Amino acid sequence: MNIYAILKQTFDTEEKIVIENGKIADNGVKFIINPYDEYAVEEAIRLKEQHGGHVVVVSVGPERCAEALRTALAMGADEAVLISDERIGNDEFSVSNALAAYFGKQSFDVILGGNFSVDHGSGQVAVRLAQLIHVPHVSSITKLEISGDKAVALRDAEGDTETVEISLPALFTAQQGLNEPRYPSLPGIMKAKKKPFTLIGLDELGLTPAQIAAKTVQASLSLPPARGAGKLLQGTPAEQAHQLVQLLRTEAKAI
Repeated sequence: MNIYAILKQTFDTEEKIVIENGKIADNGVKFIINPYDEYAVEEAIRLKEQHGGHVVVVSVGPERCAEALRTALAMGADEAVLISDERIGNDEFSVSNALAAYFGKQSFDVILGGNFSVDHGSGQVAVRLAQLIHVPHVSSITKLEISGDKAVALRDAEGDTETVEISLPALFTAQQGLNEPRYPSLPGIMKAKKKPFTLIGLDELGLTPAQIAAKTVQASLSLPPARGAGKLLQGTPAEQAHQLVQLLRTEAKAI
């Protein structure tokens, strides 16, 4: 079985966000595998352990993403591919099209990705990829069972659970609860240094800069306003209710 996991490198969720000149400052911060993508990597490794096969982890991003890919190799993936080229935009259109160009040349049974990334949070890349390479997909899965060329997935449906049967090859996105990602062991870390690691640029993908140019541009970025001090309302319950409505209308702009 040919199993792929797509992953993104993101800020550690414990990092404090600092805005400088309209951009997030990344000097000295710690980067990790996007937590939802980590579930995808773990599930890919578990499928290999159950059914046999080969696990390849793939990322699109700057060269520092190699660290996240090597962590996935240390967890148990067999091979890593980094698609890195400054001419590739970082919006969902560009990333999904870069991935589609890569997967168009691969043979795969299962592609796994995170439900969304903790930085952009759009949840678009994997779904766009499935559309571009013309395979069915199930998003936000909490359980996956594969038998032959069929898969049965349980997916989180906003408080409910849906059971979906799907034919392979297919793409799945992982939700929290799918599994508990393993920690890389020391032997795994040592083995990761010898596993295949391929760096691919735009030319190898067979795309032109115009084909991969970003379709969206970030116009501005700012932190939310500092939380103000609480207010104690005086008077009768009716008077307090009137004051509260006025504050919600004039200050909070909530109504």
